[in-house]
Amino acid sequence: MKLSADNLKDTSFWQEKGYALPHYDRTAMRDKTLENPVWLHFGAGNIFRSFPAMLQQTLLNQGLCDRGIIVCEGYDNEIIHRIYHPNDDLSVLAILKPDGSIRKEIIGSVAQSLFMHPDTLPLLRDIFRKDSLQFASFTITEKGYALRGADGEWLPAIAADMQHAPADAQSFPGILAALCYERFLAGRQPLALVSMDNCSRNGEKLENAVGAFARAWTDAGYVDAGFSAYVSDPACLSFPWSMIDKITPRPDEKVRQLLAADGLEDMDILCTEKRTYIAPFVNAEAPQYLVVEDAFPNGRPPLEKAGVIFTDRETVSKTEKMKVCTCLNPLHTALAIFGCLLSYTSISAEMQDPQLKEFVKCLGQEGMPAVVDPGILNPEAFMREVMEERFPNPFMPDTPQRIATDTSQKIPVRFGETLKAYQAKELNLSTLTFIPLVFAGWCRYLIGVGDDGKPMEISPDPLLERLQKPLQGIRLGDSGPFHEQLSAILSDESLFGIQLYDTPLAEKAETYFSEMIAGPGAVRMTLKKYLED
Repeated sequence: MKLSADNLKDTSFWQEKGYALPHYDRTAMRDKTLENPVWLHFGAGNIFRSFPAMLQQTLLNQGLCDRGIIVCEGYDNEIIHRIYHPNDDLSVLAILKPDGSIRKEIIGSVAQSLFMHPDTLPLLRDIFRKDSLQFASFTITEKGYALRGADGEWLPAIAADMQHAPADAQSFPGILAALCYERFLAGRQPLALVSMDNCSRNGEKLENAVGAFARAWTDAGYVDAGFSAYVSDPACLSFPWSMIDKITPRPDEKVRQLLAADGLEDMDILCTEKRTYIAPFVNAEAPQYLVVEDAFPNGRPPLEKAGVIFTDRETVSKTEKMKVCTCLNPLHTALAIFGCLLSYTSISAEMQDPQLKEFVKCLGQEGMPAVVDPGILNPEAFMREVMEERFPNPFMPDTPQRIATDTSQKIPVRFGETLKAYQAKELNLSTLTFIPLVFAGWCRYLIGVGDDGKPMEISPDPLLERLQKPLQGIRLGDSGPFHEQLSAILSDESLFGIQLYDTPLAEKAETYFSEMIAGPGAVRMTLKKYLED
């Protein structure tokens, strides 16, 4: 049985195999959505299908809304060509529970899927001009907010005719700013732009990116003088902050086999040219958290009925800092780095390793003196769920190699914010052992040789070439010293949030690195040494 709109009509097949089906008329939902869209989402990857799309499905199933989501992919268009379109915008969601049970559901809340291309920009323009549009959301990763082309040179082509926008050559924030300008020209209708990316102060990052284009274009006279004011007025264009948390690994072969055994066809896992792992299904854990600043000037669906927590910006910020800076993400990054070095291929298997389990426990304890308590979630309980239920879940096929992707973009927030908090609270940085051990482990990881002495593949990172350059020539078994090579990395305040050489942490990291590069097995021996201390 192939996943398709026509084949969903054979409800007996799906129900006998234990699949929950959409409880609404998808054709009617699609027609209403295309006529009067409410929610546009950018970033069609796995996290979108496992979480935001599921939230809207919940509302549709309960009769609390009658429209779905239009999704647009701007980075890897193969996701749309090879997954969404062949399967009529349907997905299989497999929720993997710690007890080994799997909840299977067909997600049908996507009304239309688009990819970023000059030919589709007129469609996006029309969507942004619709009065009905309440918000656009984003899961485009932190890299998606990078600014390029903010000088406004290409805006006239967009403002005059969206079909001629050179989308392939420009940054996403520039395209988004141009789309906001279309809404401005169409009557200055209000809209919320909601970042759901897993990064600190995500709404602020999005606001700064769009605002940079708006100001540059306004100052240059490319646009109506009121556009910059429109973008900066929260009653017109809001940028709510959010905290999102749901571990959604790459599609797993074991899950594919399970679906194939159910009789589902064409469930193959694909790897795109941009190294995105995709399939007609997505597998994810059951726990999920989405905390959003309630700032929607054009209204919003009742997503609180699907479990979203709406609150004020300060509480969102506190929740995000609790999770990203202390209770989950730093532990994940540490497991990624050392898991790769120690040849692990799953996070759950790492949690069966006595040294690694104790290591992340100690790492979490180092962050607790600086943890932010948001009030709506308890930090200790949250971390306990992470350590005892989420990371050890043997049925969650998450890999350290996936988590290690873009580590240079993650460390400034996941560790740098804790270091800043230590300084602000006048806590003693010299008491820290495991945070600088992560920094040393990361440098050791960048060598590209595992603890077994064999070559190790490095996950993609936008700064990889720059970071590896000063480490060239270091070999397993070298005795150092390595100050000259390491200082090129450890002195970079943009990577660590503070100047490590103004603290004892840089020297500690250099020492730990020297111990971990001493020879095969040295990473393991170093972990044991400091855990025993």
